[in-house]
Amino acid sequence: MNEKKIIIFPGSFDPITKGHESVVLRALPLFDEIIVAIGENAQKKSMFPLEQRINWIKKTFEKYPTVKVECFDCLTVDYCHKRGAKYILRGLRNAVDYEYERNIALVNNDLRPEIETVFLLTKPEHASFNSSFVREIVKYGHDVSKFIPDAISIKNEK
Repeated sequence: MNEKKIIIFPGSFDPITKGHESVVLRALPLFDEIIVAIGENAQKKSMFPLEQRINWIKKTFEKYPTVKVECFDCLTVDYCHKRGAKYILRGLRNAVDYEYERNIALVNNDLRPEIETVFLLTKPEHASFNSSFVREIVKYGHDVSKFIPDAISIKNEK
């Protein structure tokens, strides 16, 4: 019997972006289940509450029953092990991302060699921004609709 192919897509998703959405949608045909896993980092202050981020991700992927949303507060490889996932999904925008993610993947492989990291290149139209970029735009009251999934909206505070 074939084992279910589960992949974890970890991140803060503060907020989820079109880049994140694209990576998940492109990974759908490759895996039986994708868990978008929100890492809870006590050192990092989030702009958006955890419950809001969960709801945004659920709404973004509501038409895709194989995409789940969960939270975790341990090392990603330990979370993968707990969930029976053999893969970690990461999106790469540029060479800087590659170097950073490669180093994490090597450490993860030392800790849990049975878990593989799968890299997907972001689409060119999503390569110039990230969640930090979107938070900065929101902070100063500008429209971020072109950077976030169409299924959600973020009200500007300005």
